[in-house]
Parts: sequence; structure tokens; C-alpha cells
Amino acid sequence: MSKVTQPEAVSSVLKVFSILEALGEQKEIGVSELSQRLMTSKATTYRFLQTMMSLGYVSQEGQADKYSLTLKMFELGAQSLQYLDVVTLAEKQMRYISEQTSETIHLGALDLEDHSIIYIHKIDSSYSLRMHSRIGRRNPLYSTAIGKILLSDNKPDFIRDKLQNVVFKMHTDKTLKNIEQLIAELEIVKKQNYAEDNEEQEQGIYCIAVPVYDRFGHIIYGLSISFPTLRFDKKRKSYYVKLLKEAAKNISEQLGYYNYPEIT
Repeated sequence: MSKVTQPEAVSSVLKVFSILEALGEQKEIGVSELSQRLMTSKATTYRFLQTMMSLGYVSQEGQADKYSLTLKMFELGAQSLQYLDVVTLAEKQMRYISEQTSETIHLGALDLEDHSIIYIHKIDSSYSLRMHSRIGRRNPLYSTAIGKILLSDNKPDFIRDKLQNVVFKMHTDKTLKNIEQLIAELEIVKKQNYAEDNEEQEQGIYCIAVPVYDRFGHIIYGLSISFPTLRFDKKRKSYYVKLLKEAAKNISEQLGYYNYPEIT
């Protein structure tokens, strides 16, 4: 058997992935149409399809000249996701924001049963005056930027139902007082795609949070930056938001989501 040269091997790989992408774009496709898209003869396209069928990645619709993807590609992707460690994925992005701002950066997740957020990763500010928190600490949903961004993925009735027994403790005089105030603010959060905690959880601390999406487009984590109000520069707010969103977009893409809202 003759050895396949590298250029031919690379060409074959490119054709295989072109077939997979074409089949992923529509439910089923025929050999003629597929060969035209690949600019390859029908005979060559047919051989590729037969090989991919033997490996279980492609199926033929009955006796018709139509082919479609099987669930094996989904299974393969799902298997790789189990090895993703979001803290490891987020570390580089969080570290970059920290280097640019020297402020405290948090990654938080939602715990609806406990009506709280939980910090799963943190990079401390390089300043001595900073927000005091720790990995594993919980804070309320209604008074934190991460809590608001995580809740913003839900409909008002769902939020009313889940938070109906929550007592809105007034941590400061700026803390939201009830569910309706929270829902009204979440409408703003949805439109701008970031949330704020303006001294609502802790006096003298201002936070901004943006969403991190899973592969299905659900907000699964919140990424935030926290400042002492004495050090927060309002004129640079849009810069901080953009910095966070770019980082969250990169993390989301590593989790399989590629339609992050436009960053301006």
C-alpha cells in the first residue's frame, strides 16, 4: 500500500470536516449537492460518505440519495465537555482583567435553592483597600451584581415564584427593598447585558458583572469586578464593562457558546 503524502492527507481531512459542517447546516443533503459545495466529484464525495457511515458519524435516509449526521458527533462533543474546568478556563481571562485594573475579580455561580450566589474563583486586588470576600462565600442574589446578572436570564414570574419567601435585608440604604424593584432593575440589566451593585451589598463597594454562557446560551456564571467607591472612576465605566464582556465572551466560547451579545 502506497504511503499517503501529507498534502493529500490534509486535503482529505479538510473534505471530511467540510462534509460535517455541510451536514450540520441542514437536516439532510444529497451527494450531488454536497459534491458541488465541496467542488469534488460525486464518486469521491460518495466514498467519503460511505467511510463516515462505517464509522457511525453519518447515516443514509433509507434508500434515498440523502445523508445526515448521527448523534455520534454530539456524543463526542458532550464527552469533551466533562473535562472542562471552568475555573481553569476563567483563570487566564480573570488574570488579564486583574493586570489591567489591579482590582478584585470574581467568578460566581447561582444557587437558587439557597437564594444566593457562591464565589467559585477570585483574584484579589493588589491594593490594601479592597473588597473582603473568599472562594465559597455566599451572598444574596438581590444585592449583588453577579446575582442580578444570573437572575436576568429568567422571566419575572419565575423570579417571583423562586424568591417569594426571601426577606430583602437592607445591607445598606441603597439595597433593593422587594421583588418588584428587583424585577424592574433586571429589565435594565437585560438591555445593557451587565449588572451593577452600587453599594447595595456593602457600603463603599461598587461592582459590575457580566454573563458567562454555557453551550445552550444559558447564563451559567457571572464575572465581576469590584472597586472601593473612592477608587472607582465613572468616566472609565464603559472600559471596565467592555473588558469584562470580552473576557466573558472568551470563556463562553471555550464552553461552546459562540453568539455572545455584541460588545460595544
